[in-house]
Amino acid sequence: MNLLARCIERPASELANFAPDLLLDLKLQAAEAIAAARAQAEKIDQALDIRYGKRAAEQRFAVGKDTGTVTLTEGAVRISCEVPKKVEWDQAALGKIVERIRGAGEDPAEFVEISYRVSEAKYTAWPASMRASFDSARTLKPGKPVFRLSLTEGKE
Repeated sequence: MNLLARCIERPASELANFAPDLLLDLKLQAAEAIAAARAQAEKIDQALDIRYGKRAAEQRFAVGKDTGTVTLTEGAVRISCEVPKKVEWDQAALGKIVERIRGAGEDPAEFVEISYRVSEAKYTAWPASMRASFDSARTLKPGKPVFRLSLTEGKE
């Protein structure tokens, strides 16, 4: 049994007391396990697509749909195959439509969700005087910490 498997049931507070090189080893083992599980799941999904994809597509086509969920049955196993909708909107074209709506005296917010974003890289590159006018509209929220461990030079 590898170290990761032996440590999985231990509380994080106990693991926090492990030596840094041991934490590094655990982190590497966990990353390898995640990569292996993702690769295995992808291969199984490919196999399912090879086995059932054509039948599911034919069933969707029969009801005039490109997306949605269809259900197949093989023996005692029910297979649901979902093809989700992935809609992308041309931002420039939407901008023109919003201007036409506004020009006609209508409120575009009744038809279109409008949001504004500022690239953080651009914001930090601006002079302080320009940033100051945007500061009241900016909220910084910390994300989940990410820890990366590596060996220092000369350590094995």
